[in-house]
Amino acid sequence: MMKKLITTFILLCAFLAMKAEPSDSLQKANEYYVAEEFPKAITLYENILNEGYESAALYFNLGNAYYKNGILTSAILNYERAKLLAPNDEDIQFNLDLVNQFVVDKIEPLPRPFFVNWWQSLINLHTSNDWALISIAAFIVTLFFAVVYIFSRSVGLKKLGFTLAIIFLIASLFAFGFSGSQKMKIINRHHAIILSPTVTVKASPAESGTPLFVIHEGLKVEITEELGDWFEIKLADGNSGWLLKSTLEKI
Repeated sequence: MMKKLITTFILLCAFLAMKAEPSDSLQKANEYYVAEEFPKAITLYENILNEGYESAALYFNLGNAYYKNGILTSAILNYERAKLLAPNDEDIQFNLDLVNQFVVDKIEPLPRPFFVNWWQSLINLHTSNDWALISIAAFIVTLFFAVVYIFSRSVGLKKLGFTLAIIFLIASLFAFGFSGSQKMKIINRHHAIILSPTVTVKASPAESGTPLFVIHEGLKVEITEELGDWFEIKLADGNSGWLLKSTLEKI
């Protein structure tokens, strides 16, 4: 029974694993980038993605190629996708901050309680895969101390084994939950980047809808609802409205 439980647990965590890039195509794309042949590098990076491969490094390289080629909105989009897979990567964040300086709209986000920011920062310490590995490691340690508790004849060792087994089991469950949270962000993609130079946000999902405000390309928005050809979006400052799907692309 215990063997089946471990196998199921590992398989669930393995489901979170991402595919690796084809090394030959990636190497050739990187060579184009180093040679400053950015359009060729972009084409190869995009082809790799179209084949179904995905990683933070791939999106980061593609973002750099777009940035060097002067296509800033696509650079932002791919840096954001890289950050989604590697939320605590300082290089990705640095480049994203750099290119965001060129975005016209400067939105002041609504303040959030400190514990919400702290909790999100904790989750973002590792990727989905890393949290899954931590969860597996903690679960294995839990089993070890459970064995100590069950088979030890010493009362002191039994107490120690029981206490540590509980602690590591809780740690395993939290890590598994963090892994799932990171994975859901990747699957759901609730944020998007505005692609059109200038768009008018409407009060309703129709061309005849009342204009609310204007935003510009490169701005990151949250998608809160979908209806036909329209997305309801929300800005970091709380303002919301409807946009045509063709004016933005999901991160």
